[in-house]
Amino acid sequence: MAPLDEYLMPDRDAEIALARSAAPDSIARDAGVLVLGRKGYEVSAESKNGFTCLVQRSWAATTDAPEFWNSKLRSPACFNAAGVRTFVAIVMMKTKLALDGKSKVEIARALEAAWQNRQLPEADPSAMCYMLSKQQYTDDVNKHWHPHLMFFVPRTPPTAWGANLHESPVLGFEDPEDHMTVYLIPVRQWSDGSVDHEAMAMAH
Repeated sequence: MAPLDEYLMPDRDAEIALARSAAPDSIARDAGVLVLGRKGYEVSAESKNGFTCLVQRSWAATTDAPEFWNSKLRSPACFNAAGVRTFVAIVMMKTKLALDGKSKVEIARALEAAWQNRQLPEADPSAMCYMLSKQQYTDDVNKHWHPHLMFFVPRTPPTAWGANLHESPVLGFEDPEDHMTVYLIPVRQWSDGSVDHEAMAMAH
């Protein structure tokens, strides 16, 4: 893991704005906001509509992800209540372990122990999030990728949603470490209303 300062944003207000940019204003303005501090995520605003926005860091991914420790990653996401209860709970645990200096192997083992002891909630079929921020930096290869929706459901083959098939707009993968299947659906515009023409091409 890089020094903690590389993962933190120097301006708290800038992180709040980046977190809210994950969703359209009609959702984000009443959403709760979590901001990363030196001891983990802190509540900056309470949710009024069930949604919570935060800027995910690299360790929100699975421990086998090549960029698990990439301190440049900033992935704003705005989760519905089911997503907060399930996926964000996993992110919070990974964050604590990462900030405690645990290795990827130690984090993976701690997660598996938590699942075995029923300390983490199983995936909810209604869990989802918005990732529509034009400022997102998802990895060094795709960088800003596309505006998209994500769904976190109990484990099932991605083909159950028609994911990853020719001309299907749905992408998906099984995530054994987090006990779920994740689906991504690119959409045509960013949260500021501007159009992502590449995403539109993918949808046709």
